[in-house]
Amino acid sequence: MAGLASPLRVCRGILKELRAMQGPSYKRSLAYSYIMDQFRKNKVTGERYCRAQQEALHASHTYLCLLASSRNHQALHNLYHGKGERSPEEVAGLVGLRLPTQPGGKGWEK
Repeated sequence: MAGLASPLRVCRGILKELRAMQGPSYKRSLAYSYIMDQFRKNKVTGERYCRAQQEALHASHTYLCLLASSRNHQALHNLYHGKGERSPEEVAGLVGLRLPTQPGGKGWEK
């Protein structure tokens, strides 16, 4: 029974990524209808082992990985890119470091 839940989990994951990209109106998109059509066409039956069904499951796993990785890449890109030149203090803060201060007051620290 655990093998039967895997395609459902992949389908839900793909639809979750589609909903994250397109918003609440994702059910009216062509991508939604195509994905649902493909999953319905390749659903598990009581027949013998089907190689095409396993290939479709593998392709759907790969597509889900692509969608999730693209979303994560875009989030990281938006977080770390496009803010222009940064000060050394800000760059050090991004990676969790602090710049050392000069003891004795040489006059150049803030």
